[in-house]
Amino acid sequence: MSYPEFILLFAAMGIVTYLPRWLPLVYLAHKRMPSWLVDWLSLIPVAILSSLLAPALFVDGHSLSFTKTDFWVAIPTLLFALKTRSLGGTLLVGMLLFWLVGMLR
Repeated sequence: MSYPEFILLFAAMGIVTYLPRWLPLVYLAHKRMPSWLVDWLSLIPVAILSSLLAPALFVDGHSLSFTKTDFWVAIPTLLFALKTRSLGGTLLVGMLLFWLVGMLR
């Protein structure tokens, strides 16, 4: 691949990545969305995080398992997060608990 082709490919990839994010922002910036849509859109980050965490917490190999260390560390970490609403504190508590469980093994 020549240098001009590489630059053209790089620019095209940037445009293809940037446009789908930019167009809705520009279009919806001055529009008022219905409250039901705003409520529905607020659930998307939670759904994405859940879909990323669930396999790591509940799946051991190819089967469902509630005996994974990650699952048991996540429970007190979740309780701490719900009580304090502190992202940094939750991160520290989770890391500390994971480290302690690793030391006990």
